[in-house]
Amino acid sequence: MFVKICGITTEEDALLSVAMGADAVGFVMAPSTRQISPTRVGDIVRRLPPEILTVGVFRDESPERVVEIVSKSGLRAAQLHGHESVADSVWVGERVPIVIKAFPAGSRELERAADYEPDLVLIDAATPGSGEMFDWSLAEDAPRRLPIVMAGGLTPGNVIEAIAKVHPWGVDVSSGVERSPGRKDPRLVRDFIRAARSAPTGDWEPVTAPEDLYDWQRDERGR
Repeated sequence: MFVKICGITTEEDALLSVAMGADAVGFVMAPSTRQISPTRVGDIVRRLPPEILTVGVFRDESPERVVEIVSKSGLRAAQLHGHESVADSVWVGERVPIVIKAFPAGSRELERAADYEPDLVLIDAATPGSGEMFDWSLAEDAPRRLPIVMAGGLTPGNVIEAIAKVHPWGVDVSSGVERSPGRKDPRLVRDFIRAARSAPTGDWEPVTAPEDLYDWQRDERGR
């Protein structure tokens, strides 16, 4: 189970998330109580192991600016969490290693998610980044041609149930592991990752991520 800890604002929390076993950490570049500057992101990213997927979260930003920030900050991925067009998503994907395209649960756009050519599809509540839990049944019928990452109101207490209901490839959490906006709680981060990884898979198999999702990891490790 792929686990992303989002809304990172400090080096301490980034290193904490990595130490607890997170696969990815996310930095909010859009207006938010958790917004962080590209310069600060670059400082933090340089301190992280190369195998960690570092993600910049953007909302309705120009494609050129997304690519510029990802490149200058040393990020590995761009998460497009707004109303970006298919053309803009494809354009960004041609210039950054990994693209995550977010959609509200129940959105009709989910049916054509593949048109955006993302590496991962993220399903969130109607209000992005709100930490609100949505009706999980809205995500059950999401197309499975691409790996699904589930977000929206997840906590250590409900992530196992959410995984059993939706069968995502991965999970994404921000406010559900915080002690205050933008500051992570070590105990909650630990408990969330443990719970997500302990969730039974039953008789279903998650969709395999595209091979190129981890190409950069092998390159960094010299494999």
